[in-house]
Amino acid sequence: MTRLSVNINKIALLRNARGSDIPNLLQFATDCERFGAQGITIHPRPDERHITKQDVYELKNAVTTEFNIEGYPTPDFMEMVLQIRPEQCTLVPDAPGQLTSDHGWNTLEHTSFLSEIITELHTRKIRVSLFIDPENKLIEAAKLAGADRIEFYTGPYAHNFDKDNNAAIKGFVAAAGYCNKIGIGINAGHDLNLDNLKFFKQHIPGLLEVSIGHALVRDCLYYGLENTIQLYLRQLE
Repeated sequence: MTRLSVNINKIALLRNARGSDIPNLLQFATDCERFGAQGITIHPRPDERHITKQDVYELKNAVTTEFNIEGYPTPDFMEMVLQIRPEQCTLVPDAPGQLTSDHGWNTLEHTSFLSEIITELHTRKIRVSLFIDPENKLIEAAKLAGADRIEFYTGPYAHNFDKDNNAAIKGFVAAAGYCNKIGIGINAGHDLNLDNLKFFKQHIPGLLEVSIGHALVRDCLYYGLENTIQLYLRQLE
């Protein structure tokens, strides 16, 4: 079964809007786990507009499933991750003020840089995933850089799903086959939801983990947290 990791950034954003501790981020994370989620994902950004540095340290002591920290590997980010030692670190090529992750690494151009970062994370036994577009040459370079997994940027799939789901998935199927061939793990994330997740899961062999935040939090408003977690888990069976 593909693991569900819940991205809780939007809960932190909601909390920060009122300058209080409502909703409580730690409680939401532990409730996600209690209701069946197999991981918690956060993406702290330099401006702390949602996840703060303090949140990262507090969540380390609260999360009992897999802890996944996403981000661009600045010196500050790397210092924090090396101290926290999450089970997984997902590296993304985001600019500091970027609204959301909307493209993968050019691993051909940044192979040397990524290799150094990955080696450093591996010294703390942290699994490394690279956010990436579904292109074989980029996947091959990710493998050469030492990444344990790639995380497919699934924004284009979600955008085109309602137009032609078979066309939307085609490139990801081919890229997943290449991942399995060269022995690199497959994660996926961005705009996956209850409408398109099951189809993606059914067509991607070896899909290990999906990270879902925005859509899942939206669905909580309608279905409640416990029911929403179960609905997502059913899509991954």
